[in-house]
Amino acid sequence: MEIVYGCCCGIDVHKNKLAVCVLRSGGGAKRPKKESWECGTTTRELLELSDRLEALGCESVAMESTGPYWKPPYNIFEDAGMPAIIVNAAHIKNVPGRKTDQTDAEWIADLHLHGLLRASFIPDREHRDLRDVLMQRRKMVEARTAEVNRIQKVFEGANIKLGSFISNVMGKSGLRLIEEMITAEVLTEERIQELKDTKEIARNLRAKPEELAEACRGSLSAAQKQQVSCCLRHITVLEGIIADLEQVINDLLTPHEHDGTKVLQTMPGIDETTAKTIVGIIGTDMTRFPSPDHLCAWAGVAPGNNESAGKRKRCRTRKGNKTLKSALVVAANSAVKCKGTFFHAKFNALVKRLGRAKAIMAIAHSMLKAIWHMLLTGECFEDLGSDYYNKQNTEGKIKRMLQKLKELGWSPESAEAAVN
Repeated sequence: MEIVYGCCCGIDVHKNKLAVCVLRSGGGAKRPKKESWECGTTTRELLELSDRLEALGCESVAMESTGPYWKPPYNIFEDAGMPAIIVNAAHIKNVPGRKTDQTDAEWIADLHLHGLLRASFIPDREHRDLRDVLMQRRKMVEARTAEVNRIQKVFEGANIKLGSFISNVMGKSGLRLIEEMITAEVLTEERIQELKDTKEIARNLRAKPEELAEACRGSLSAAQKQQVSCCLRHITVLEGIIADLEQVINDLLTPHEHDGTKVLQTMPGIDETTAKTIVGIIGTDMTRFPSPDHLCAWAGVAPGNNESAGKRKRCRTRKGNKTLKSALVVAANSAVKCKGTFFHAKFNALVKRLGRAKAIMAIAHSMLKAIWHMLLTGECFEDLGSDYYNKQNTEGKIKRMLQKLKELGWSPESAEAAVN
């Protein structure tokens, strides 16, 4: 097997220690010379490791992507100018049995020595910071949603059906009614009408005051009122954190990336927040992905491969970036609601055969392929139209429809007779 590097290093990464193995090719049929040791993960120890590898003439370093533990050594190697790659753990699994940290490091080094490892996409330091902030914002939004659901759960236990009459319980009107339920013993119809007259709640609510009074007629205990109050205070804090993180995201995005977000917003279903998330995760340089299919596979919205004996079997979509994947699914759910668009027509064609979940994933796949082209060229989105599929292979469709009509007993003579 061809040897690619004269000297390379494989590292098995852990939280508190690294198993290091350096292989130097001996030339010809000689076995590579091996040197193995262990070191810690503090900054001082990592700097010493970098200097030692440089003294040994190491040309490249390969590490397994183990949680967040690959980041400290990668940062040190990046600052020192040492070429380093991060490899997906699923791509370098060794034969099970007699497994140790040193044998894992040697296996990684041996694969890297022969050029058998495929590097994962790792952006630069500034972009990695942007990614971390986007992921933190996603966690804060999820935490806020959890608190809203907790309030709904308390209301169900108290036999309060406010969510059945107001679409957004956390809106201005919903929050004002919740405050009244916490402070007052009974929320009457007259009090609700008074809140409407003073514009403390929206006057154009579909629910009538008597319906709202009936929905809020429950039995909130003192403990349940305290629960709701705690949730509301937590939601206020989380909303402030989310606003601060959004400001950090705006500051971290470059002018070119801001232009990319504006281009993405021309696609149905993508708002400003979703566009910033997509650009923040994949960037605007699409040359790092050879094709849109590579990007979809990396994001985890491409179908998996499971074929045996010429038969394709069912399989799940592959794993990918969770933040990007969830953003694309949210965008797809919004895009299919825009009537008269290509995504709406494609969803209706797929949902009957695949079901809603798979059809939404297929729409997310199509949207990401279009995003790849939009970011590559800088052009805005051009919708193919809801009749795109009807325009394809029209002659074949006409033949199939005529054949079906003949099978049902239709003929040109019978059609003329029916008209006459």
